[in-house]
Amino acid sequence: MKSKLVLYWKPLLAMIFWGTSFIATKVALRELTPLMIIFFRLVFSITLLIIFALYTNKDFRIKPKSHLWIVLLAIIASFHLWIQVTGLKYTTATNTGWIIGTAPVFIAILGFIFFKEKLTLLKTSGILIAFVGLLLLISKGEISRLNFLTHKGDFLILASAFTWSVYSVVNKKITINYPPVMTILFLFLMMAIIIGPFTLNGEYFSAVSHLSMKSWGAVLFLGIFCSGVSYVLWSQALSEMEATKTGAFLYFEPFVTVISAWVFLNESLTTMIIISGLVIMFGVYLVNSK
Repeated sequence: MKSKLVLYWKPLLAMIFWGTSFIATKVALRELTPLMIIFFRLVFSITLLIIFALYTNKDFRIKPKSHLWIVLLAIIASFHLWIQVTGLKYTTATNTGWIIGTAPVFIAILGFIFFKEKLTLLKTSGILIAFVGLLLLISKGEISRLNFLTHKGDFLILASAFTWSVYSVVNKKITINYPPVMTILFLFLMMAIIIGPFTLNGEYFSAVSHLSMKSWGAVLFLGIFCSGVSYVLWSQALSEMEATKTGAFLYFEPFVTVISAWVFLNESLTTMIIISGLVIMFGVYLVNSK
């Protein structure tokens, strides 16, 4: 029992950091643009990962074939984060936590369309249930009043769940011959190179010079804990535990987000939000069930 608890703390802590990342992002958005937040996050996480890689004597040699795949993943991941953080400007962290949890639904659909992966009756039922929950959540139970302009933040977050599924499917189907930590480090470096030209300008340096302590705390938390520490813990957990057991911890992430948003951002927690979220997670569970 003790040995299991020792193993479980890594994915649990990573999931808690990821669940609270949306709260930190909402705080940072009060003073920074989405691209600035992403760039800050990458800089801090890259610094931490380089220190970790040097400490553990990782091989920094570049393998061109693997690096080409990393460039592709970096493009997808950069776009994914941009629309996600932009969406957070217009919706709540609570809604974001539930909606992001639908990524496995899109992964199942993409796997069926492009790779002929089996889509059973149970998985199909799960997809339909998850989307019913989404409609209830975004419309607050009034589906007939649903429109893009009023709920653009929720739809952008939904789009980011889709782009994450694209990233996941591509990552699953390619072969990268780097250890997990080095893969993430090279990925973040490429993302910083992609995003940098759109971020490093007079507005960026002005924002940095006037940044409050609260926003500094938010971006430091995002970069060091939500990216750097979490990815290291998650990669270690995957090497020590079965993938299905590790992945099960992600079901708790939306609940961490919802509770954190209620506590730290004073976001409302209505009965409809809770019911909609539970319907979504039940659908996602069916999609992932064997």
